Order: sequence, then C-alpha cells, then structure tokens
Amino acid sequence: MEELLLWYMYITCLATSVKRKRKPRSKWSRHWLLKKRLSHMELLKELSNEPADYRNYLRMTEDTYQELLCLVSPLIERQSTVMRNPISPHERLSATLRFLATGRTYKDLEFTTLISKPSLCKIIPETCKAIYMVLKKFIKFPSTTSEWEDIATDFEDKWNFPHCLGSIDGKHIRIVPPADSGSYYYNYKKTHSIVLMAIANANYEFIYCDVGTNGRISDGGVINNTVFYKRLVEKKLNIPERQPVTNSTRELNYVFVGDEAFAMRPDLLKPFSRATLTNNRRIYNYRLSRARRVIENTFGILASRFRVLYTAINMDVDNIEWVVLACCALHNFLRKQSATYAPPDVFDRENTSEGVTVKGLRCDAEKMHHLQRRSGGKTLEEAKKVQNEFCTYFNGEGSVPWQDKFALDV
Repeated sequence: MEELLLWYMYITCLATSVKRKRKPRSKWSRHWLLKKRLSHMELLKELSNEPADYRNYLRMTEDTYQELLCLVSPLIERQSTVMRNPISPHERLSATLRFLATGRTYKDLEFTTLISKPSLCKIIPETCKAIYMVLKKFIKFPSTTSEWEDIATDFEDKWNFPHCLGSIDGKHIRIVPPADSGSYYYNYKKTHSIVLMAIANANYEFIYCDVGTNGRISDGGVINNTVFYKRLVEKKLNIPERQPVTNSTRELNYVFVGDEAFAMRPDLLKPFSRATLTNNRRIYNYRLSRARRVIENTFGILASRFRVLYTAINMDVDNIEWVVLACCALHNFLRKQSATYAPPDVFDRENTSEGVTVKGLRCDAEKMHHLQRRSGGKTLEEAKKVQNEFCTYFNGEGSVPWQDKFALDV
C-alpha cells in the first residue's frame, strides 16, 4: 500500500514539473486590429445615407439606435487607463447588435468590428445584459385587474376571442452544450437546447418571458417551473372574475390560450383533440387558433429579425439567457418605436372571402411541442366545462361570418 502511495506521489510530481507553461504574449495586439479606420464604424457612417441598409444592418433605424445607445451607455462605458483607451459604447453596442442580427461567430465578427475575439467574448454578454436591464420595462407583466382587462379587450377587438389574457407557447433555443453535460440539454428534435417560454398580447408583444429550462424537460415541466404558472395556480395574478361577454348576457372565464402541449385548466384553454372533433368543436378550435397564432407569429418575427436564434449559440448557458432576453426586450422596444420593424406582411393573415390563411414573411420552424402533462380531478372537470362554454358561445351569439370556411381546415 505504501509503495503504491509513493508511486502516485512520484507520478503527480512528475506531471506537475512537465506541465506546459502559458506562452508569454509576444505583443499587446495585432497590428491590423489597431487600424480602426477599417472597422464597421466607417461602414455605419456611410450607411447613414442609406436608411434601408442601415436598418437591415442593425435591425433598427439610426434614430432608434441613437436612443438605445443613450440608454445603455452608462452601463457599458469603461474608464480610460494609462495603457490604452477603452472600447467605446458605440463600438460595443453596434458589435452586439450585429451579432444578434446575424448569429456570426466571434472570430468572424473580429474581422469586421476590429475587436479581438477574447474582448468580444466579454463585451457581447455584458452588453446583452445591459440591453435587457434598460429595456425590460417594455416587457410589462400586468399586475392589476384593469391591465388584464385591457389585454382582453385587444384580443376581442383584433381576434374575436373574448376574455383572452394572452397566448402562451414555448420555443427551443439551440445551444452548443457545455462540456460534460451529457444529455441534459438534449431534446426530442435531437438537438441541444434551452427553452424560452413566453406569453404574448394581441399586439405581438411579449408580456412574460422565462428562459433557461433545459430542452430535455417535457410533460409540462417547462411551464410548471415558471413563476407565472405558480402564481396562476395560487390565484395571485389578479385575473378578473368571470363576467358577461360584451353585447351578451353569457358569462365566460378569463383565460390564457395554448396548444395541445399544455394541461388544460379553467384559466388555460387548448384545442379539442382531433379524435373527438365535431363541427362545433372544429369552429371552436379555429377560433382558439386565431388567438393562439399570435405567439407563433411573435416567435417567428423575433427569430427572423435576430438570426442568432437560428444558430446553435456557443456560450455559457447563463450568457445565452441574457442573449435571448435581450432579443425579447429589443423586440418589444422596436415594436413600439419603429413602424418598419414588423410591417403587416410579416404576420399570418386571413382571406375571409376565400376562407384561406395567408402565411406571413416570418419563418418559424422552431415551435415547441411534446410538453404534455396529465391533469385530472376537479380542475380538469372545471376546465372542460369552461371549454364547452366557449364552444357554445363561438357557435352561437359569438359566431363570425367566415368561421365555417376556415373550420373545414382545422
């Protein structure tokens, strides 16, 4: 035993003595990186004369960019030292926005921004966090009954779905898995991911975002782990009480809408199963899908504008969460600030005369499915009762002239 211990100590000492030493840095920076006249700062100056190209480059107009720069500069500005000047907030923000817009690698961005890859590894996550911190006020989760009622009014006016509080869905964000993570992030699509669970209002704006749950989770575990769902179950969201529908004496619950992925509750509705469809239930499914499609369009616009969400993001998972949250906050910010960010042709829309849905320019192939969780007992019975009440309403006084045409395709 003592002999083995001596051999172990000898091998350990030997390995330590031959451990490779870090190669000393031969120079402070590569010469071409110091030539700032080559960077995309000069390109941005030229693009000021081409508004459409400027908007395509950074996903926003120059005025909107300057407004955002003023907001984030206090958080990303660095002090000058006797050794060198810092990378300016303008360079940090523009490089980060270009990363979000394209999903290009740090090495690729290095050649256009003239910021070294090691610096970009720090700058981009820090700037994403700063963007979210200054723009998170644009992701406003309702806290009062009147705020919920305002959202429900918008859904009724725009999507003919009364008492709807939001459209819920999830999206897998592909990642390069951390070392030694095994199958922890491996999902049913045979990729590694974390999940963005979100709620959108009738205007394609996020009112709630939760990101970070590993993509392996299923059976409803994703939404069950959110603060939103816990407060929903505990009835702490100040959701309005059951009330009569506008221009009707019929009382209906206030509800969220989702797809088959979620367990149904009296305050969270999903479609009827295809195996049990009748004509009335087809109409209900169509009317529900009109409201639910809002979140799918929102995800599609988000990913098409910020193409980093189409790539496998190669960062620490904590930093990826900041990237995703920054994209969501930017989406809401640009929806309010810029009419050109999401023009009408990017959304799915209906041709009511022909009974067909026209797909918008958004392209979202990353919808999340297979998160089903069984629910039973009294809650499920109450949920089925609410579902049938909405079904009766949509086939009665709440019907719209074109619903029979679209119901055939449901």
